[in-house]
Amino acid sequence: MASLSVVHCLLVVFVLLCGGALAASPRRYLSVTIDNLISSKAQAQVNCYDPDRTMPAAATSGNRLAIHTSCARRPEQSMSQRDILVHDRARLSAVLERSAASGAMPPVPAISFPPISLAPVPGPAAPPSATIPDRPDLETVEFVVVVGFGTPAQPSTLIFDTGSDVSWTQCQPCTGHCYKQEDPLFDPSKSSTYGVVPCGTAACALAGGRCNGTTCLYSVHYGDGSSTAGSLSEETLTFTSSRAFSTFVFGCGTTNLGDFGEVDGLLGLGRGMLSLPSQTAGSFGGSFSYCLPSFNSTPGYLSIGSTPVKGQVQYTAMIKKAMYPSFYFVELTSINIGGYVLPVPSTVFTKTGTLLDSGTSLTYIPAQAYTLLRDRFKYTMQGNKPAPGFDELDTCYDFSGQSAIFIPAVSLIFSDGAIFDLNFYGIMIFPDQTQPAVGCLAFVGSPAGMPFSIIGNTQQRSTEVIYNVGGERIGFVPNSC
Repeated sequence: MASLSVVHCLLVVFVLLCGGALAASPRRYLSVTIDNLISSKAQAQVNCYDPDRTMPAAATSGNRLAIHTSCARRPEQSMSQRDILVHDRARLSAVLERSAASGAMPPVPAISFPPISLAPVPGPAAPPSATIPDRPDLETVEFVVVVGFGTPAQPSTLIFDTGSDVSWTQCQPCTGHCYKQEDPLFDPSKSSTYGVVPCGTAACALAGGRCNGTTCLYSVHYGDGSSTAGSLSEETLTFTSSRAFSTFVFGCGTTNLGDFGEVDGLLGLGRGMLSLPSQTAGSFGGSFSYCLPSFNSTPGYLSIGSTPVKGQVQYTAMIKKAMYPSFYFVELTSINIGGYVLPVPSTVFTKTGTLLDSGTSLTYIPAQAYTLLRDRFKYTMQGNKPAPGFDELDTCYDFSGQSAIFIPAVSLIFSDGAIFDLNFYGIMIFPDQTQPAVGCLAFVGSPAGMPFSIIGNTQQRSTEVIYNVGGERIGFVPNSC
């Protein structure tokens, strides 16, 4: 019966995806076997970052640094649908908080979220790591890199964030408060290259110009009430074994409030002048790229500067928005699902713009577009067993008993003709380890009050995303890691 079900699903997909409005992309459907799905999840846990064990070999050399997800300490800490929704709500609220605090622009109205109806998930209060901002009840898989501060280099595990400018790490002595982290705290007294940024300098002005005597101070507040503060400092940042940056300006955090998980701090990759790409622009042109690891055996990577690209790059324009000076926007205009272009005016997307974000899990699109996408997805998925939804994740299927899963391919289309082809795991998400064969469409309708669409990190997984800041364009290279 299982084999007949698979054949039936394939025939339905084939017939349905050959109809409708056709686009240039030849892709009609994607597939994965159930065995591959389950083994890939197990392999992803092998390649995650755990400071308590030896990591698998990864490509860390030159300008390239390995990216790992963080490891769950126990099976019950695995990410669930509830974790994703709560995480994204904290992230979206923080994005608006940063916009209101970034300049003289008026504050943006708060996003109106419906209540989450899932029962509480048992487990410890503190997650193994968390994207800033985050909350104590989250147990979310995040992306981390390991860099070195000081001479000799002291390792620091940092979450990288395309929506933040100031990089920071917890420092000794903790005159205020430091949360628990796995690595030893960075000790400036053990570095021969550490120094504080003096008052009256350009770097101090960029950080707000606050001082304690002659020492410049920094402070960053996040949307959930978490914060970090301390001395704005200069130090040698060791990126890889063959690449280090001197006089890198960062926050040496001695008062860090809230729950940031067990990571040491944050690596800022935003568009502001204190971000890593901006500080290294003289040497590397302000360019960087990353490939977030998907469910396979390969870790991801973060590269500073231009690097050789394997595969065809689809470039689209990098858009600036005055109200969000640190963020990277693109101009999404339409979505192709299985060769069928959604019949929605491009202005539905362009009137608000689309944020490309490393810290948001799912992709949020206008309600009108999401309804059409969801309905078309359901249409092509006839023959599969529907599963109960999880609040905003309202389109789910139980693939138990099937040997393979077939879904319509999805591509994001931009105003200049660039196309971003999503892979299987950028369309379907399987977040619940207790129900490994239950998958949900990884798109959500934007909640009321949300001022733009967002392309989240689920859709970016396994794709090299190239940020050519000087050239003001963003490139996509699918299947790169």
